[in-house]
Amino acid sequence: MADNRKRAPRGGKQTASGSRPIRRNDRAATPKGQRDRAQAARPQRDRNRDAVQVPKGEFIEGRRAAAEALRTGFPIKCALIAEGGERDAALSRLVDDLNATGVRIKYVPRAQLDALSSHGAHQGIALEVGNFPYADVADILDRAGEGSALVVVLDHVTDDGNFGAIVRSAEVVGAAGVIIANKRAAGVTVGSYKTSAGAVMHLPIAQVPNIARALDVLKAAGFWVGGASEHAEGSCWDAPFEGRVALVMGSEGDGISRLVLEKCDFLTKLPQRGMTESLNVAQATTALCFEWLRRNAGELMGEE
Repeated sequence: MADNRKRAPRGGKQTASGSRPIRRNDRAATPKGQRDRAQAARPQRDRNRDAVQVPKGEFIEGRRAAAEALRTGFPIKCALIAEGGERDAALSRLVDDLNATGVRIKYVPRAQLDALSSHGAHQGIALEVGNFPYADVADILDRAGEGSALVVVLDHVTDDGNFGAIVRSAEVVGAAGVIIANKRAAGVTVGSYKTSAGAVMHLPIAQVPNIARALDVLKAAGFWVGGASEHAEGSCWDAPFEGRVALVMGSEGDGISRLVLEKCDFLTKLPQRGMTESLNVAQATTALCFEWLRRNAGELMGEE
């Protein structure tokens, strides 16, 4: 039997209405005037990004974040201020504070701040920041003193968001400091500064070449090393969290490494009733930090 179905003409696809085939190289039939109006309708900030070269470097944007960075001593290289900002009283006061500390001020077109802004809320100011001043383990031990203390040790946590959230939780419960690896691990960046809500400037953060050796130093100072592991037999409710504790949290993918695991005096995990596999490292650290605080509240906060 002959096949009476019609084939689409070569070089194109037959349309449902039987009109001429649509070729790949056909231009859209949008009139030039409509295209111009669509271009004009693009958000101003998007067009600014096209027209202005984005400055290189790490920037903290927004008035509140800038004021906190200045107050806490975050290293600032330069302050970019929107032209006309001198007519804004609040922004002018912030500029005066920056001038008083010797920060170089540069007035730039607002379009330049729009171009570098990550979320469009620079409020007329962006600070170019320098390298974060990391502490030594000795600084953390000095802050810990002789009584109950918590040190959070991160075994190659790599995500800036997780790192920032962990630092925030550690600072809130009054930890003596945070220890991280100096390679293949998240450190203090503008991203982690934001997710920590500025907490990175309120407690010592030490970078070390070897996490296992840092744990030996903590042990010599009277710290009991506890590792968070889903393979632990007991939960945090039964763990020896009283007194001086170094809480070790493993990386997002691999957990605690073998050499570091061997340094742990005990392992612990969070109790669980639901079906989800586990919390992420930032959430788990927060829960364990508060369990340590609960155990030591009598000594640290005068609570029974």
